[in-house]
Amino acid sequence: MPRQRDPGPRSPSSCSLFALLCTARPGLGIYDTFAQLVAVFLPYFNFFTVDSASCGLFPSYGPLVSHTSHTMASLVETLTASGGPESAGFLNDLVGHLWPNICVAGGAMIKQIAEPMFAQMLPAPLNTLHFAKIDLGVQPMTFSNVDVHKVDNGGIKLDLDVNWDGNCDIEMDGKMIPKVGVEHVKLSGRLSILLCPITNVIPLIGAAQVSFINPPYLKFTYTDGANIANLGFIDSCVRKVVQSIIAGMAVLPNRFLVKLDPFNDYFKTYQLPVGVVRLTIESGSNFGEELKSKNIFKKLVHDVPDCYVTTSLSGETPGWKTATVKDNHHPEWNETRDFIVSDHDQLLALDVKDSDTASDDDIGLATITVRNLLLAHGQKQDLTLMHKGEETAGKLTVSGKYYQFIPDATSIIGDENPAEIKGLLAVLVAAVKNLKGAREQLKPSVAITWGAHKFQTVVKCDVPGGAEDIQNPHFDNTFRIPLSGSIEGAAPVRIALMDGENEIGAVEVPLEEVLASENLALLKEFDVGNGQIVKAGVVIRGTKLVE
Repeated sequence: MPRQRDPGPRSPSSCSLFALLCTARPGLGIYDTFAQLVAVFLPYFNFFTVDSASCGLFPSYGPLVSHTSHTMASLVETLTASGGPESAGFLNDLVGHLWPNICVAGGAMIKQIAEPMFAQMLPAPLNTLHFAKIDLGVQPMTFSNVDVHKVDNGGIKLDLDVNWDGNCDIEMDGKMIPKVGVEHVKLSGRLSILLCPITNVIPLIGAAQVSFINPPYLKFTYTDGANIANLGFIDSCVRKVVQSIIAGMAVLPNRFLVKLDPFNDYFKTYQLPVGVVRLTIESGSNFGEELKSKNIFKKLVHDVPDCYVTTSLSGETPGWKTATVKDNHHPEWNETRDFIVSDHDQLLALDVKDSDTASDDDIGLATITVRNLLLAHGQKQDLTLMHKGEETAGKLTVSGKYYQFIPDATSIIGDENPAEIKGLLAVLVAAVKNLKGAREQLKPSVAITWGAHKFQTVVKCDVPGGAEDIQNPHFDNTFRIPLSGSIEGAAPVRIALMDGENEIGAVEVPLEEVLASENLALLKEFDVGNGQIVKAGVVIRGTKLVE
């Protein structure tokens, strides 16, 4: 299976394991402001009360050791449970009053993050685009349909809809291209906010982790002066960069982490994914066949199609592609793929195309949430294909099974099957302590190696007047590797402390030591030499079929 980086947290009220993180970055004031508003004003949600027994200090590294085993009956109860949709009127009032401040912080964030991405991702001459003006207008974002849950580790999870339909004044300029003006932005999606851990110490919440459950809808309206943008080329390029930034920071499995307590313990904040959904694409029907009431399909496919399906979870790329079934209106695949699930409301998108020599034609798109797939109890589901917002005659038949992540390695001791996810190896990098050297010259990072898998945290540097101590930096990163077979005799996990490109100390963690640890989670401070410490953890999870 391909390796996956997992920088954001999540913890559904079903399986007690796993929330992802995304390292907090300077200047992201809009996220910081929102997360702190939610934390500070949470008591005003009069429909939810935290049980006093859950508010005590967690035992060391609590979220990674808590676990609830599920039967199908208990999973269904979890999937159908809801705190009920509630109003977010008070939050909308607060955001309305703070909107001028949020605009300033948000404008700085957009410029700081987007311009380097334009330079890296856009073709010339669009890679010279920069912001000449950013005014987000007077219409604030609004929130609605709030659902609050207490999660298994004692934390609090809020799901809520966010909508921004605002007039703005944004100007972009570049070399050899006309100025591009944006006068209206529409953004909508469903946010998940995880408040964890809950403590007995003010501010009572250690950290807030913010993420869109699925990629949000995003649309720009350009000014009349930007006629070239109306052709779609600049629009598609700019939206691609913006959506990439949002996805990389705050679309599951990524979560944007805001520490409300500067001494928050990352091991108590991070939570593992909840499990694996095993999706089977069974077959399709009526691909390209005209029906009297729905003749749009005949227009989409002019001959007998050669169909394949590309599937993604929450927009993650690259998606999984089935084989192509040639010359068939009713193709059969019976192909299966596993996806790691961070939230049961994540969306599986199944895009059916007709393979062609010049370019592949769109036949239709079907979607289903993990929740709805699992509520079918493994039975086949017929999904209607949509094309440009219209129903077609085509149907896609799918089914699914759910495997819960558990602190038991039985499933990953045995034969290897590259097509199945039988477990998970997660490496957490919390912080470094006692780093030696001149502060202004230090560029610390932590590199992780396991077999052919290699990862590295961001490289830190000293910022005069900054809040972080460069000799004791926090990284708050997690890297995850899906396991498709036996870990018996596998290589150790190597944790190396880096200064720039130079390795200054390392430690190897045998998987046997992790397997011998309580709940298969080895969380500790590793001495990598010369008194320098890397606070890190290695966690192993197996899977269990929920039935």
